Amino acid sequence: MQAQEISLTKYLWFPINREGWPFIALFAVAALLLGQVWGPLGWLGVVLTCWCAYFFRDPDRVTPVRDGLVVSPADGVVCLVGMAVPPTELGMGSEPRMRICVFMSVFNVHVNRFPVDGKVLRIAYKPGKFLSASLDKASEDNERMAVRLGMADGREIAFVQIAGLVARRIKCDLAEGQEGKAGQRFGLIRFGSRVDVYLPDAVSPLVSCGQVMVAGETVLADLASNEPARIGEVR
Repeated sequence: MQAQEISLTKYLWFPINREGWPFIALFAVAALLLGQVWGPLGWLGVVLTCWCAYFFRDPDRVTPVRDGLVVSPADGVVCLVGMAVPPTELGMGSEPRMRICVFMSVFNVHVNRFPVDGKVLRIAYKPGKFLSASLDKASEDNERMAVRLGMADGREIAFVQIAGLVARRIKCDLAEGQEGKAGQRFGLIRFGSRVDVYLPDAVSPLVSCGQVMVAGETVLADLASNEPARIGEVR
């Protein structure tokens, strides 16, 4: 019984990311003002305020810590899996690498996390458009923040925060030379977006398009495994 009560509490209460409090306050004030104009508008404002709080939720995650595991940096759905060249600003060469793209809707947790343990070698911001983040060309045309990460074994991985149709701010709390652990928080993107992960050479993805990802928990790839790429079926 006690375990069930703890589990229920986990789902009824969730921490809020500090980036969200100004927006929640703004929504709450707007709801109060709208309620003064017309009652139903005030209730609509209350609903929107609750949604804003839900959007900025920041739950803890249980990250698998075995060496070699690459975990998802974002909640959402895998929208693209395939070979692509990393962003040129990262200086990782012109050879294509396996890329996994995770699309976040406005209902997903938007806090982003390290996919592996490593040291930040380069951070590069590039302004751009705000096309739908689910499109393949969003990786080239949209505003983005790209990170090149070096691992202890000498291999490198890249992850890229990409703004979306509604997103207007990418927040990345990293600095070059900083070290991080898999599953550790490093930033967020506001209101719908995408995160791409570029794997090291000869590493196959263990996820398929359409699968739901949990940031810091779902394993995208295993650097210590020779397992071929997985193929998913809708059932």
